[in-house]
Amino acid sequence: MGRGTPVVRLLRATVVPVTLVVMIALAGVVLGRVYAGSLLTMLVAGAAVGSVAVSVVTRRLPSWLVAPVSVLAMFGWTVVSLRVAATQAQVPGGFVEVAGDAARNAIPRLLTAMIPVEPTPDTILLPVVAAWLAGLAASEVALRAGRVLLGYLPPVLLHVGAVYVVGPNAEPAIGATVALVVAAALGLAVPSRAAGDDPVDGLDPTARSGVRARLAVASAAGTAVVVASAALLGPAVAALVDSRPVDPRRYVEPPQVETLDENPLIRISGWALNPEQQLFQVATERPDAPDSTAPADGPPDSAAGGGGVRIRLAVLSDYDGVTWRVGATYRNAGRILPATEPAPYATVETVRQEITVGDLSGRLLPAVPTPREVSGARVAYDPGTGTLIRPDGLVPGLRYTVTSARERPDVNLLATASTPAGDAVARVLHVPDGAPEQLRRLATQLAEENGAPYARAAAIEQWLAEHYRLVADAPSGHAYPNLAFFLFGPRNGGGQRGTSEQFAASFAVLGRLAGLPTRVVVGFAAAESGPVRAADAYAWPEVLFDGLGWVAFDPLPRPDDEPRPVEEDFRPKPEDPPPSEQPEPTLEPTASPPAPAAAGDAADSGGVPVPVLAGGAAGGLLLLVGAALVVLAGLRRARTRARLHRGDPAQRIAGAWRELTDALRLAGRPVAADLSASEVATVAHHALTEAFDRSTTTAEAGGGGDGPVAAHRAVDDLARLINQVGFAPGAATVEQAGAAAEAATTYSGALRAARSRWRRVLWSVHPGPLRWPH
Repeated sequence: MGRGTPVVRLLRATVVPVTLVVMIALAGVVLGRVYAGSLLTMLVAGAAVGSVAVSVVTRRLPSWLVAPVSVLAMFGWTVVSLRVAATQAQVPGGFVEVAGDAARNAIPRLLTAMIPVEPTPDTILLPVVAAWLAGLAASEVALRAGRVLLGYLPPVLLHVGAVYVVGPNAEPAIGATVALVVAAALGLAVPSRAAGDDPVDGLDPTARSGVRARLAVASAAGTAVVVASAALLGPAVAALVDSRPVDPRRYVEPPQVETLDENPLIRISGWALNPEQQLFQVATERPDAPDSTAPADGPPDSAAGGGGVRIRLAVLSDYDGVTWRVGATYRNAGRILPATEPAPYATVETVRQEITVGDLSGRLLPAVPTPREVSGARVAYDPGTGTLIRPDGLVPGLRYTVTSARERPDVNLLATASTPAGDAVARVLHVPDGAPEQLRRLATQLAEENGAPYARAAAIEQWLAEHYRLVADAPSGHAYPNLAFFLFGPRNGGGQRGTSEQFAASFAVLGRLAGLPTRVVVGFAAAESGPVRAADAYAWPEVLFDGLGWVAFDPLPRPDDEPRPVEEDFRPKPEDPPPSEQPEPTLEPTASPPAPAAAGDAADSGGVPVPVLAGGAAGGLLLLVGAALVVLAGLRRARTRARLHRGDPAQRIAGAWRELTDALRLAGRPVAADLSASEVATVAHHALTEAFDRSTTTAEAGGGGDGPVAAHRAVDDLARLINQVGFAPGAATVEQAGAAAEAATTYSGALRAARSRWRRVLWSVHPGPLRWPH
């Protein structure tokens, strides 16, 4: 029988392979909607063509040999794809390092990447490999086994997976899904055999009739199942088109920061005490500026002198009455960061900086606001605040280039500008409960005298600059009690003086009490090029104005100005009404004063006087109490020595960990027994931060050994050692046991020193650690 022309036979032989390539490539189209550019779509299409082509070429080889050949080809295409993506994204590092990092972190980085996702090795690896494997499976089932409909299952699953990964971050993929269905239908509609290829040829008439009858029944049953499924599932599937899909990113935790990065405001005082520490080097270019020596964008930049530039480290928008926090959600980002619309009445200037990290620690990356492109470092980005982190942490010598779009508001419009309100800015208007009454009265006084928002902000700025002194040795702290002491404390007792931490925090709180949306920024005032030292670090407040964006203010006093006493301009009303002025009542003498007969009778009776008995009983009781306290203190010391200095290294490290958990109990922050070491360390960091924020004098905040920074570091070191003991038994050394003992002593001493004198005494004699189970 005729089998058609060669062209017809070739067309029929290529229908199913082409259909599979189109179906797999459509998954790349769906996923590419959340990627920047078309590179991801082209790489997935290449994987589709390559996988199907390998199966077609090796169709006559044994089935067991096809998979290794295809996997080898997949490896080659993956290498090419990773090189292309790394080159286009300018990912630093060698190819082996980049490929290994992509293999380890492909899934979490794909689900935590910022949208639009930049095609980098770690964000294209999973889609490319999944597309190739889907093509391999589909080709073997549809071409080798002849099960075309079953062979469509891998491409359909790949398509569904792409739709799920995109989630609600793009419009519904209706066009691509319809194209998938049409391609599948065409692949099924075009017969793969020639017209004369009847499967029952050669059979006797009786057998031929039976086979044809069974085929007809099977076709009818299959058609009925398809029609019934469409009728039952069609409405439900159609209803899902308008529903909002679930975002899989909600199940993956984005990159997190440490305590010092969540609240870098507490680092200001430490940097002020070590002003010559070189944190990083900077080289600045401003290609848009007609005059490179023009000052930057406001008072804070002037701290660096002419041609200075303000570099931002972190934006703190959340305040709970104790601590200012960043409160950011960082998403892994590529070289190009998502752009946001600038304020309508602000000019945008391009600033490009090359930054080389020195002694700056943590994960926050310094950059001029607002960054638009970063090369030389893998970063995560929070578009809400415009801050950057390096998830792997900063290391000395790290060099990266950041290009920013700096907004400069039109200062001529500030006097008449309004401030936004409503849910959109509720976060930066929130004033937590417990604000001291003096703060509220001062904010009310400044607001009543200045009606316009900018006038209120300028009044707060002027008040702080005229009445307070900037010093480098003021203790850290910006909780309500700290701010009240800074604003209203006696000058001769340490009040009315502070670092930029207290100035910026006070401005932000007073501004919110006066109805202004405010936030605190931590950064550096540096020269255009050269080293940035710890002395350049400071904090400044910002206020949000309609049409102008965030505007920085400078409440710091001028170096040569002598502050005016607060009492001259702020006389708060007394809390209680004054007592009525009336003569004191005179005591009328009694008619007959009582005679001291009882005492004389007792003395004359020859017994022990009552005062002597009472004094003896009281003294004996005091002696018993004192002895009990001495015994308790001795037992506590013996327990601590036994934990830290007896046993093998693993036992001593475990004992140091018990000392830390006991300290948390004594501080009122007990931890559950089922918490991991990292979770306990987080609780310990918060407990220490809150304790130091509540302290208001240097004696209270600095009596704990090396201070809060050393105590925070001790917690992390001890958590690392206890994890090592748990997961690597027998690996602990004597030196590590000694380090654990020192870390536990440092943290417990710092936490105890941050409490009042009376509570420190009770801490030493509390019997709890002697009976608490572990």
